Amino acid sequence: MICALWNKKKDLDLQLKIMRLNEDELQRYQKHLQLPDIGKDGQLRLKKSSVLVVGAGGLGSPVLLYLAASGIGHIGIVDSDRLELSNLQRQVIHETPGLGSRKVESACARLRNLNPEIEIDIHDERFIETNALTLAAGRNGIVDCSDNMETRFLINSTCYNLGIPFVYGAVFRYEGQVAVFDAGHGPCFRCMYPVIPDKAAVPDPAVNGLLGTVPGLIGMLQATEMLKLILGIGEPLYGRLLLYDALSVSFRTVKIAKNPNCPVCGKRVE
Repeated sequence: MICALWNKKKDLDLQLKIMRLNEDELQRYQKHLQLPDIGKDGQLRLKKSSVLVVGAGGLGSPVLLYLAASGIGHIGIVDSDRLELSNLQRQVIHETPGLGSRKVESACARLRNLNPEIEIDIHDERFIETNALTLAAGRNGIVDCSDNMETRFLINSTCYNLGIPFVYGAVFRYEGQVAVFDAGHGPCFRCMYPVIPDKAAVPDPAVNGLLGTVPGLIGMLQATEMLKLILGIGEPLYGRLLLYDALSVSFRTVKIAKNPNCPVCGKRVE
């Protein structure tokens, strides 16, 4: 009985905590509060939100840093890798003293130092079919910072089943791309890729070079899209693939059509 009452009080305290901004938060998020489209209500919306980030590497680094700094109240991190020296050229959330440590632990420590006001849950595992729904349940969306098509296909189907958006990002050499997939607002990822491409046709990130700043820029765009989705502002990249070329400093947008025969979000004949 005592434990039940204590747990009830703990839940109530948590609810009260997320219903207001404390004095430190009012100072921390001052620039957000000054924006008419965000203000206190928007910042509270961010505080009450929960986002899952799959991957704590090149893309995950800026995504996690900016979501945490912006005040996303609950961030989940999924990654099964350990930190290697070759990662540090672009994975800026990590530091040299952390070499050999689990990336989720290294990332979590950095985020706690950056913003102690937020909650973080870490998962030292891969995002696979047996844990996908459990890890994604209760989230406002998933940011894909993975490096393989199988994981992206799974993120897409998981988000479709849960009715939440999926912010996609990918990088290669001097280029990157970003899109937002939500079957309720346009095409899903499988509309763009109906089947998983043959592995020989997909560049292997382990053997291809990458300009260190490219994932930084693409990750910041991904974080921006997730913030827009939660706040309900601007025009998310629904049905649009944003392409970036660092060498020419160019951006262009390609439309993605919704596929009525998509194996995930298309019409099904019973």
